[in-house]
Amino acid sequence: MADPLTRRRLLALGAAGAGGLALSGCDRLSGSPAFRSLLESAEDAHRASQRLLGGGALAPEFTAADLSPQFRANGNRTAAANAEWARHAATGFARWHLRVDGLVLRPLDLSLEALGSLPQRTQITRHDCVEGWSAIGQWTGPQLGHVLKAAGLLPAVRFLVFHCADRFGADPYYESIDLMDAFHPQTILAHTMNAAPLTVAHGAPLRLRVERQLGYKQAKFVQRIEARATLAGLHGGKGGFWEDRADYAWYAGI
Repeated sequence: MADPLTRRRLLALGAAGAGGLALSGCDRLSGSPAFRSLLESAEDAHRASQRLLGGGALAPEFTAADLSPQFRANGNRTAAANAEWARHAATGFARWHLRVDGLVLRPLDLSLEALGSLPQRTQITRHDCVEGWSAIGQWTGPQLGHVLKAAGLLPAVRFLVFHCADRFGADPYYESIDLMDAFHPQTILAHTMNAAPLTVAHGAPLRLRVERQLGYKQAKFVQRIEARATLAGLHGGKGGFWEDRADYAWYAGI
């Protein structure tokens, strides 16, 4: 399928340019309190306008004929440096469990079998990477909303944090979304890609798919979901690995 220069594509390219600027050494500009305040205000306006114009709208879905012949693996290709993850990988994740905790009534430990027993959603969507490339893949897994309802969120919850098994140096990878995206019908915990178990390079055994946001929000190697009232005090305090390290926007809606 041709990849027209749609609004989603333009936003992905724009974000790539912004990310490149942040990473290329514009320290004086990015370190300016006034400039950072301007960026944060723009992000807030972007989030508010997108939600106002269709916060519950679905991302475009495609057909099997549109699947990309190659779907690049972004970010870390393995979490083997994490000894616990490596032990589970060696046994095909037979005894692996997803932990759901934080501000919940019923903390959960869910095996892949238990996740597979929940109602499943399959969707064919486009992954738009902040680096400027995109690919179309098929994903299957339970809707995150079903898992959260089983855990029972407390009234104070505003964010869901995804703690991952992989690291960049000493820093663990993590991401977060708010409740609107958490309960969006296309937000799923994918264990299957293109009708086969998720590969290691693509985040086995479980990754987040939050289809209305850019690729860096699609956390791989998810091992724990934490319900929180605030992101303050968590790692760098900005709600995600790249948000902390490179000032990427916390809300990466497309």
